[in-house]
Amino acid sequence: MIEKITGEVLKEIKPSSEEKIILCELANDILKKIDKTSKEFGIDAFGMLVGSVARDTWTAGDKDIDIFIMLPPSLLKEELEHYGLLIAKKISSEYEERYAEHPYIHAKFGNYDVDIVPCFNVKDASKIKSAVDRTPFHNSYIKEHILGLEDEVLLLKQFMRGSGVYGSELKLKGFSGYLCELLILRFGSFLGVIESASEWKYGKLIDLKKKGVYSESPPLIFIDPVDPKRNVAAAVSIDTFSKFIDASRSFLKNPDKDYFFTKSVSPISKKELKKRISQRGTEVVSIVFDVPDIVDDILYPQLFKAEKSIVYMIDRHGFKVFGSDVCAKENKVIIFLEMEIFRLPKIKKHVGPPVTSKNRAIDFIDKHKGSPLYIEDGKYVSEIERKYTDVFDLLENKLIFCALGKNLNTYVKNGYKLLRNEEVLKEGFEAFIGTYFHLKHF
Repeated sequence: MIEKITGEVLKEIKPSSEEKIILCELANDILKKIDKTSKEFGIDAFGMLVGSVARDTWTAGDKDIDIFIMLPPSLLKEELEHYGLLIAKKISSEYEERYAEHPYIHAKFGNYDVDIVPCFNVKDASKIKSAVDRTPFHNSYIKEHILGLEDEVLLLKQFMRGSGVYGSELKLKGFSGYLCELLILRFGSFLGVIESASEWKYGKLIDLKKKGVYSESPPLIFIDPVDPKRNVAAAVSIDTFSKFIDASRSFLKNPDKDYFFTKSVSPISKKELKKRISQRGTEVVSIVFDVPDIVDDILYPQLFKAEKSIVYMIDRHGFKVFGSDVCAKENKVIIFLEMEIFRLPKIKKHVGPPVTSKNRAIDFIDKHKGSPLYIEDGKYVSEIERKYTDVFDLLENKLIFCALGKNLNTYVKNGYKLLRNEEVLKEGFEAFIGTYFHLKHF
């Protein structure tokens, strides 16, 4: 049964010979341009194809190509950036400059997205000068060991896509392509990975060379065979780790092709959102503001930090958040809050010291003269008036005091929209909100 399913899936996700030829010709053409341009500028550099395309572990329809410009390790970091961008821009007609650990070029070549990344051409992985310098070593290791297992990698990647756990970006906190390849090397097949994952416990450790040194305790540890001090699975969150375990168990119990493909979720309508809110007895509050075009790996960590800070502030004032999420779309972001407790009484109890603490008790009584005052469980209690009885009012007055992150703090101060319930649908997040409520049904 499983063999039949995986065979059908492979037919859909494996690139055709024609697709491979077109992509490889484009990649080789770009590499030649890099080599030629490097010579013209008098720079000792060359291009290298890396990533899934180089390892033949990419799925049909994937239009992303990763190419590194290998520059001498004797250069300073500033020189690496200067010469790398100089070459990349020279060979690209349509591009934008992006920034990870250092600047790189995201270019368009026809229908293909090509990341052109400068790196130091170090000879030993232990001598890397920046994180990207490690990638060529990953490339070599996988190309040397993956032979004959490429289809198994394709199946694992596709299964993870269908489960919503594929992608190491900070937005997703999931499994990278490199991690998928290593899992296949360790367990020998897609089915081998799934069977193992169904039994995983938190803190699972995998070390191909048995030489790793890792002291932290994340959900999954896979020691990098290229760098024994690095955890390839560091980006995997406890939730994506758990989702993969659950999906593996479910698939083994009831194999189905549907596990490999993401189920489309319809954008939520105004009528449907009102119905959901009414049925659940909750209230939705959305914070929407504009941001400039910054890469997700910079934006999302700040969004998650802001979400956490806002939820903490809300809870601290007596309200309660049932669920929350964040999303960025077309230079606009949303912090979405579904409220379990969104209105509170005008009064609240303020618990004071024990009656037996004479000096503190006297101070408390003096401070709260004129307010209801009584003894409960051996302590003085005063009833005081709340400043905020509606979470909407709280956010209007306190949002800018939350820890919003370096960039987001500025953007929020420049102006934001605070929207209640279905008002948010005017902002273009219907699909995101539809997915939020869809995920609440396990």
